[in-house]
Amino acid sequence: MFTICFVENILFSIFLLIICIFPPQALSVVPEECQTKTDGCNNKEKALPLKVIAIFSILITSVIGVGSPLFTRSIPALNPDRNLFVIVKCFAAGIILATGFVHVLPDSFDMLSSRCLKENPWHKFPFTGFVAMLSAIVTLMVDSMATSIYTKKCNNGVIPEVASPFGGGQQEMVVVNVGQFHGHHHGLKPAPGTGDQQLLRYRVVAMVLELGIVVHSVVIGLSLGASNNTCSIKGLVAALCFHQMFEGMGLGGCILQAEYKTMKKFIMVFFFSVTTPFGIALGIALANTYKENSPTALITVGLLNASSAGLLIYMALVDLLAADFMGSKLQASVKLQIKSYVAVLLGAGGMSVMAKWA
Repeated sequence: MFTICFVENILFSIFLLIICIFPPQALSVVPEECQTKTDGCNNKEKALPLKVIAIFSILITSVIGVGSPLFTRSIPALNPDRNLFVIVKCFAAGIILATGFVHVLPDSFDMLSSRCLKENPWHKFPFTGFVAMLSAIVTLMVDSMATSIYTKKCNNGVIPEVASPFGGGQQEMVVVNVGQFHGHHHGLKPAPGTGDQQLLRYRVVAMVLELGIVVHSVVIGLSLGASNNTCSIKGLVAALCFHQMFEGMGLGGCILQAEYKTMKKFIMVFFFSVTTPFGIALGIALANTYKENSPTALITVGLLNASSAGLLIYMALVDLLAADFMGSKLQASVKLQIKSYVAVLLGAGGMSVMAKWA
């Protein structure tokens, strides 16, 4: 049920974005100083093949990034119970944190403070910070309420489905009576209580994190698809490939820990992988209508970026980093904490450097 709601939210977000960027013709007419400048780099015919290449290259790297953590069970060193997995997860969390702070939030500030917007209200109030704050609070509400609902269901006697790590694909619902544990299982020993609570947290985190990443991915894809600047597209495609690969690794680690069944994993991998290529294709289709400097585009994309930034920053700090560093595994080893902090700094630093190109 939660997966269906998650898919509906993603589709609604994409639909809302499409509606917002299909403004009336009057709104697409922008002041002269805000129109896209024409120079030797702007060539629609030469830009189109580059965009097609971008669609397939970003799709492939996205699949590799989000899919690679899902196959780590066959590698003992990268098993979720090992220290190396914790370090890699912290590296990925640093990437997601930098995506929110260094990539998405500054873009929103630039758009919502553009000279192409009216002085009142856009230059009179810090909408970017306000929307990001609201987004973080709403994310907390969704995070908390979803966990609470599923915890109550678990306490009422039903333990959530857990995918077999041995690949058997068979799951059974386990009924818990007062003080007793009855049921049959295949290769698993579900433990009512703390283990189930942690599994629920992993599942909620994976769902909410993907929702924020998907919105952000559509926006950056749209910007690339609508651009005809061949000078910037080449470097942007390479940067976005690395961006999607590393961001996918962070999401893939969360999906792995959530222990979904194969179909749910496929749905989440699919949505992450296709959203940026979908955004590029949408940008290509709207290249004649969508004007990146028009007030409608600046406001719509700016607000979406601000909300996405608030969500990503909250998820990275609270549900990924704080949850791990305050957990028993890292608290029991100062050495592992230091390694994890280094991994966070490397991930955040590497993604910050990419902000020069994307």
